Amino acid sequence: MSFAEPETRDGFGAFDAFDTYAPLDHATTRLRPVRARTRPRLVAAAACLVLGLGLIGGAVTGSWLTGDSAGADGAHSSFTAAAGLWHSLPVDQLFPPTVDGQGAGPGGADRIWTRIAVAPDSGCAGAFDPLLGQALAPAGCLRLLRATYTDVTHSQITTVGLLFTKADVATMTSLKARFQQQGLDRRTDLMPRPYAVKGTAAAGFGDAQRASWTVSVLTDAPVVVYAVSGFADGRVVTTPQPAADAVKPGVTTAPAQAGLGNDAQGLADRVERSLRTTVGSASEKPS
Repeated sequence: MSFAEPETRDGFGAFDAFDTYAPLDHATTRLRPVRARTRPRLVAAAACLVLGLGLIGGAVTGSWLTGDSAGADGAHSSFTAAAGLWHSLPVDQLFPPTVDGQGAGPGGADRIWTRIAVAPDSGCAGAFDPLLGQALAPAGCLRLLRATYTDVTHSQITTVGLLFTKADVATMTSLKARFQQQGLDRRTDLMPRPYAVKGTAAAGFGDAQRASWTVSVLTDAPVVVYAVSGFADGRVVTTPQPAADAVKPGVTTAPAQAGLGNDAQGLADRVERSLRTTVGSASEKPS
């Protein structure tokens, strides 16, 4: 589609090119170049644009500064609510007596874990290898909760823990980034320690029996979730393997073939899911 040339008078441009238009008196009409009128229009338009953007930007900035964001408020509320769950929730809700691990085993097999021991809530002294304790130190230790589970054959055991920190969102985010960037959750000299209890299948579950483990730093709650697994017969494991590697298809290490990586990852994952659900419920405001 094309447009025709604008209508002209006396050989000049459109009517806009005149200061005034008197159709009966062309002789008295004073001419002026188009550019002289276009520039003020552009300046005025630019001024309006800048003013408009300034108003919008000011409104948005004001919203941020006053915390007027429902999403930000909700996230902050959830994070704050999570910090107090260690003393307000029943142990059976944090660490259920039985955990259903549907599809959590090797090759998608189902797993069921039964709780055999719960540690009294405590500080973090002695709960981690020294270097792991140093890595987690920036977040602080508010309280540590632990429970130990066994599989249906009672041949494998797993300790799962919830470290409630003193950190804020920024600190947890920084800590998570450091673990990911430096691979701190894969180093064999930075492992969580098991919780062993006499008279149970976990009686001989010590540092030398650790076969696989996982450590997860959360950013939507001041919590570090971890799990460490091993054999119930007390055998020494000389080459422990991170759960993330032990669950990969085709891996032939002892922890992988026994499904100990699946135990550590599966239990930690389900305890973490349950915690997130609880946090969401705790932070909901009554209507």
